Parts: sequence; structure tokens; C-alpha cells
Amino acid sequence: MESYSSSIINNYLDGTQGGAVDSVSGMHFRDSKRKVDYVLAYHYRKRLAQHQHGASSPEPMNRAGSMTVVSNGETRKGRLKLQPDSGQHIPQELLGAQVIELGPLETLEEEKRLQREEYERNLVAAGLEIEKDAENKSQGLSFVRIHAPWQVLSREAELHKIKMPTKKMYEIKEEGGILKKLNKIWCKLTEPLQPQVPQENTKMKSLSYPFSREKIYLYNIRDKDTFFDNATRSRIVHEILKRTSTKARNSMGINTLIANNVYDAAYPLHDGEYEGQNDDMNERKLLYQEWARYGVFYKFQPIDLIRKYFGEKIGLYFAWLGLYTEFLIPSSVVGIFVFLYGCITIESDIPSKEMCDQRNAFTMCPLCDKFCDYWNLSSACATARASHLFDNPATVFFSIFMALWATMFLEQWKRLQMRLSYFWDLTGLEEEEEHPRPEYETKLLQKKLKNKNTTTEDPNEDEKDKLTWNDRIPGYAANCGLILFMIMLTFSAVFGVIVYRITTAAALSFSTHETTRSNVRVTVTATAVIINLVVILILDEIYGAVAKWLTEIEVPKTEKAFEERLILKAFLLKFVNSYAPIFYVAFFKGRFVGRPGHYVYVFDGYRMEECAPGGCLMELCIQLSIIMLGKQLIQNNLFEIGIPKLKKLFRKLKDGRTEPKEMNTNQSKDPQQWDLDYSLEPFTGLTPEYMEMIIQFGFVTLFVASFPLAPLFALLNNIIEVRLDAKKFVTELRRPDTVRAKDIGIWYNILSGIGKLSVIINAFVIAVTSDFIPRLMYQYAYSQNGTMHGFINHTLSYFNVSHLKAGTQPENSPFAQDVLFCRFKDYREPPWSPNQYEFSKQYWAVLSARLAFVILFQNLVMFLSVLVDWMIPDIPKDISEQIKKEKSVLVDFFLKEEHEKLKLIESFITRDKHKQKSGTKDQKSRAASFCQFDRSQKGSVASFSSQHTEV
Repeated sequence: MESYSSSIINNYLDGTQGGAVDSVSGMHFRDSKRKVDYVLAYHYRKRLAQHQHGASSPEPMNRAGSMTVVSNGETRKGRLKLQPDSGQHIPQELLGAQVIELGPLETLEEEKRLQREEYERNLVAAGLEIEKDAENKSQGLSFVRIHAPWQVLSREAELHKIKMPTKKMYEIKEEGGILKKLNKIWCKLTEPLQPQVPQENTKMKSLSYPFSREKIYLYNIRDKDTFFDNATRSRIVHEILKRTSTKARNSMGINTLIANNVYDAAYPLHDGEYEGQNDDMNERKLLYQEWARYGVFYKFQPIDLIRKYFGEKIGLYFAWLGLYTEFLIPSSVVGIFVFLYGCITIESDIPSKEMCDQRNAFTMCPLCDKFCDYWNLSSACATARASHLFDNPATVFFSIFMALWATMFLEQWKRLQMRLSYFWDLTGLEEEEEHPRPEYETKLLQKKLKNKNTTTEDPNEDEKDKLTWNDRIPGYAANCGLILFMIMLTFSAVFGVIVYRITTAAALSFSTHETTRSNVRVTVTATAVIINLVVILILDEIYGAVAKWLTEIEVPKTEKAFEERLILKAFLLKFVNSYAPIFYVAFFKGRFVGRPGHYVYVFDGYRMEECAPGGCLMELCIQLSIIMLGKQLIQNNLFEIGIPKLKKLFRKLKDGRTEPKEMNTNQSKDPQQWDLDYSLEPFTGLTPEYMEMIIQFGFVTLFVASFPLAPLFALLNNIIEVRLDAKKFVTELRRPDTVRAKDIGIWYNILSGIGKLSVIINAFVIAVTSDFIPRLMYQYAYSQNGTMHGFINHTLSYFNVSHLKAGTQPENSPFAQDVLFCRFKDYREPPWSPNQYEFSKQYWAVLSARLAFVILFQNLVMFLSVLVDWMIPDIPKDISEQIKKEKSVLVDFFLKEEHEKLKLIESFITRDKHKQKSGTKDQKSRAASFCQFDRSQKGSVASFSSQHTEV
């Protein structure tokens, strides 16, 4: 330990000499010069004897002997007997101590301390500089601050091929003609909507090239401390932290140490406070003022600044969310027009008029057995009129429009993604090899130990170094079984709500109050939808946790594989959970009812529920709107605001209980930035953010034929969602590690799949759920005058009331003597037909027309989508030209620099020859020295980089 301290005395400050850390900005070491690039936090707990001796001797017992016995990665309680007369060297601090015994908890703490010391030694060996807090309490929270010097930054930037700007600037070619004029007009119109942040030069771009120490003269290095920005510095340090290992437990990297509770957290620092009295402006404060407040909801997002501060992966998420929100504007406008069309044409809708006309005495069959009476169809007038708002010819147009809208959105995103990749220097980004996850390493270590204990030799030696299919079979089996169980649980919940609707409707029908019986359908529908919403919200939280656990038992090797598998499982479960009740209403409700005299019963006496007289589309609209709005309001907004605040409060209470009430004279009055950031919520990934938007995208596209206002409600939600997410990232979360990514990954495939599925579902909604096809068939095939007059009568079949089963006739009905035939909605033969109550020819004709419409609609929309996809190139033409231009400019720049370099060397040789007029022997020695100098340039060119800059 003494050699450790002496070897890193220039880098490693353990805080025992000075007082509290006094950094000018809270962002630097104690010397106020070296920037804090990363912070490690951990809780420590000292042994009582050690604490009594004080913090100035951090490990007195450890010099005397081992306090913990470590063997094969296992620890056990150790006991050390010290005898002064035994001749062994005993430190002065331990004289008089006879027996020192460590309990299990103290043994574990000692092991963690040793692991921390070894890990920090290895970090220093990797070139990082470390500053630590003094551990002057019996237990508490301590921080390790890490700084990466220039040598480390340049080495790692070259290793990871990080693109950096060179001295060369080149002009970006602008589109000419009408597009240029339109772009200028658009910029002037949207100037008040632009955020007040430093704008990058859009006419000139720096030529970027992967960093190379050999070609350091190519880069525009004005100041080595600021050449790499904070995000790049923290990313480099994080890569070193991930690959630095410790011998104890075969730990590989900081993620393993955090998983083993050696450290509590590891995070880069935010750029100071986001609000306060000081006038110092930083990027975090700028983001808060111009982006992360609800007061600036009307402004565009500063995407370039978001990317610079949070990294490319988070920048792409907010760029995608911004484009999606912008695309919702035209779809919302069209949806409003479709809804208004339904409102305007409601008075001229002939089927609604016929249904509401009191003179049309359509006596309908009872809705339930015994207790329900015959009823007049005109009593359902309000339902019929409301159904027309969403069930009209305009919804067919809107379905086609939304299918093309989804294709246009995905194509535009591909173009924007390519544009961002060009300006963010992501073109040609290679997939970096990821470090294995801690859980994978642990499982692999267990496998190796198991193989070592077995005497049989494994012929496949390579399989020992990785987990094979056989190792993962239990995990895969558990995944399949539990996912099927969860899907069945969702179906069971939907079936439970169906049973609730049936039984409640039957119970309310028995009521003696006329008002209760007349509002049975409204009451049952409203309460059932609310129950559905509550069940969906509860199961969503359960499924999120279950999907994570299932992915963990699969033991994926890398974080990327883990994230992709988690996304697929969570999406599958949440998709089924969110849409199962809607699918039931759209495609199954009212399809298996039977007919009067031959109804389908469940639970011996309860009839299957029927659609309302106006059809199931109105109920589908209610179901969709309440579930969509409820999820957005409760889950996406209230949960996002409330849960992080509760977690933060819980962490404060927990830290308050664990921190001892000891006076610390060295504690600074103002908390430093690493203290403030530690109290924030850790960043857990973008999966929840994407998931809620993808589910919303499904609501907007899948059943839009039944609810044209869905895009409008999604737009209103997203205006708040953008600022809510922005505020969360800037003010409530620790700064995430910057991750370079050239696309949104698997989410694009999911979006594309939903877009294709929406075409099929909307085709079936129009054909099966709505009355569009029956109306079309009646008007052009059965109507005598080519109008809709007589449509209601055409869709209603006759039933002879004497054919009702015994015991199912209405009791105490005042109309029983007058009613000979009642009507029900279906295409069946009348009772006077030889094939009474069988499906009529009209039924088969309408069914054929429905299927033909599905095929025609699907193929037409798919063809138009493919046509749009073909017409819009994935890469914008100007970006494609600029990429080609950048390659040629890069070649020219290299050739010019190499030419200048050769001229410099020639002038150096010529000048050397003029100076040296001595003997041949002396000249040879100088030539050799110059050759040696030329070869050494690959290692370092700093000796003449300043001269070359002038040239």
C-alpha cells in the first residue's frame, strides 16, 4: 500500500492533507485546473477499531496481516492474534490488542475496500488522474473524481477512431432555384420559433477525420483542454472504466463493480446548475431555458445542442420525437375535417333519419330473457346519430390517408436520419465491440468452475469460453412459458371484463327503476372501459418488470443484445395488453350472439352481448379514446412526473438514515456538483420513452378509421411530452453516458411493422365493423331508386315471437298480445320462408363484398405505399453529393498537407547541407540522425507541429 501511495502521489489525492474540496466551479479538482471528467460514488463503513485511530491511518490493520481470508473468490470471517513477544513486527497502533475479530458484514466491507483500491490503482496505471474524498466518518458517502489528461484522451480517441474536426473548412452547397427561395421564406417565418442557442455555421463545415497522433498537425487544436468537449471526454473515460479489470472475483469493468455493490454509481457531471443567481451560462442552463421549460413549447428543439450535451443516441430520439410530432399536425387537421364532415352531414344521413322517425314502427326483439320487453328502434336514435360522426364515407379516405402518412413519416425519418448522420459525422460509423455484461461474465465463470471440477474432458474447447445454446435452454424455456402465460393472463382479463358487462347488463335489466333500465348500455360501456384502463395500467407495469427479468435469465452477452431482446419482449406484452380489449370490440363483439330463439349463452343463462343498434363502431371509438387518453394522461404524464419525485424523496430519506449524525468540520457549506448529481435519478435507458410513443403510434394508425381525432389528441400529448422528457433529462436525471449511434435501431423495424399492420386492420374495421359495405351494397344492388331510403328495413330480419323458447318470453309485457313479429339486425330468411332463419342471399353477397373490399383496399394502399417509398430517396440528393465531395476534399487536403510536409523536410535538408561543410564522416552521422528524426515522427510530431501550423 505504501508503494501504491508513493507511485501516484502526483495524481492521487486522498484528501487527508487538505480540508474540504474547494473547487471554484464544482467541476474541477482541488487545484482548480484539472477538469472532473467522471465521478465514482460509494458508501464506506469503517471498523470500530480503525475509526477510533482516526482517518489519518486508513489501513493500520491491513499492514499487520490479512483481516479477511480470501480463497477462490470466497470470503469468510477471519481472526488475527497479535502477540508482542512473538518476534513478529507489530505496528504501534495495534500494540495491546490481543484479538481482532471481523464479522461477516465487516469482512464484506473489507473486501470491497480492497477491490476499490485495486481498481483505482489500475485506473492510475491506465493514465487517469484521481482525487478522493477523506473518509473521516465511521460510515458515509465518498466520491472518487477522475480526470483524463491529454495523453490519455489522444490515445483513446485514436483507439476508438473518434472523428475530430481538422483545419480544413469547405462550403456546403445549397439547393438553388425555387427551393432556395422557399427555404429563405420559411426561415424568416419561423424565426420567432427558433431557440436562442449558438447556431452552427450551415454554409461551412469542418472536414472531420478519425483522430491520429501521427497526423496531429491536421487538426485545429487551439487549446488541448477544450479540443475534446465534455461529452467526448466522459465517453473516453467511461470506455476505460468498462475495460479496467480487477483480480478479485474476476471483475471486468465498472459495471461489474456496481453490480457487486463495490461502487454505488458512476456518472459524468452536468455542466453546473441549470438555474441560479450566478450569471455563468453553461450548456445545461441554456438547454433548460430554451428547451426544457413548458413556456417554450412553441419553439423548435435545439437538436445540435442536445446531441452535443447528451450524445448522438439521445439526440436521435428527440429528433425522431420532434419529426413525429410535426407529422401529427397535418394528420390532426385532416382528422378534424373528417369529424366535421360527419357533424355537417348528420342531418342529411337517411339511415339515421329512418331510425329516428317515430312513424317507422320497428318493433325490436327483447335484449334479454324474461325481464326485457319489446322495444322501438327509434329509442336508439341518439346512438345512431353519434355513430354517423365516425362511420361515414370520409373515414375510408382518412384510413387511406393515414396509411400513406405512416409511409411518408418513415421515409422522411430515414432522410432526416441521414442528414443528421452527415452533419454529426456518423457516416461510416463502425459497430464497436462491446464488453460482456457482468451477469454474462458471472455465468461464464460459474460454467468454468463447474467444468474444472468435472474430470471428463470436453472435446469442444471453444465452447468453454462462451455460453452455448445448451446453457441457455432453461432461460429460453422459461421465456416461452411465461410469455404465453402473460398473454393468456391478458386474454383472461379481457374475458373477465366481458363477463362483468354481461352480468351487470343482466342485473341492471332486473331493476324496477325505468331510468336505470333505459341507461343500461351507457352505464355498462363506461364502467367496463374504465375497468379495462385500470387493468391495462396495472398489467403494463407488471409486464415491464417481467420482460426485464425474462431477458436477464436469458443472459445476453452484450448490452445491445440485452436491450434488443428486452424491447421485443416488452413490446409484445404491452402491445397485446393495450390492444386486446380494442380488438375484441372491433372484431368479436356481437359476432357470436346467435339469433332470437337460438341465442348463445355463457354461464347457463347469460346471453352473449350484442352491439348497439347503430353498430359496434361507436363503442370502439369510446373504448379507443378512453384507453388512449387515459394511458397518455396517467401513465405517460402523471407517472413520469410523480414516480421520479417519490424515488428521489425515498433516496434522501434512505441516505438520511444511513448517514451518521457526526459533525464534519471539513464539509464544505455549499454542495459540490458531484453531490448534486448523485441525488438525481440514474439514467436507465430510452426504452420507456420510445415504448410509450410506439404504443401511441399504434393508437394513431391501427384503428384510426374508428377515431379520426386520435392524431389530434396524440399531438396535444406530444407537445407536453417533448418538454416533459426534456425537463426530466436536464433537471431530474444524472447526465447519461454519451453513446454514438447512427440510427434508432430496432424501433424503426417495429414502426414499419405497425405501419403495415395498420393497413390490414383498418381494412377489416371498415369492412367488418362499420356499415360502409352494407350501405354501398344496398345503394347499388338492392335499392330501387339508387338512394339509401329503406336501408334500415333491409338490414332487419323478421322473427315470429311464438318461436321464442319457453321461459324466455317477456314477463308482464303490455305489447305481448299485439306483437306477432319482432325484428333483429341480421341478414336471415323470414319465418314464412322454407329455410326460415337461415342466412339469406344478401348475407353472402355482403360477406363477399366485405372480403373483396379488404383485398382491394390492402393491395391499393400497399401499392401506393411502395410507390411513395420508391419516389422518395432514402438519402437526400444534396447530402449524397456532399458526402462524395467530402471524400474528394479529404484526399486533396491530405495530398496538400503531405506536399507541404515534404517541402519542409527538403528545406530542412538543404539548410543542413549549407551549414555542414565538414568531412564526409560528419555528414553521414547527421544524415543518420535526420533519418532517425523522420522515423520518430510517427511517435510524436509535437517538436515541429508549431512550425508546420505556420506553414
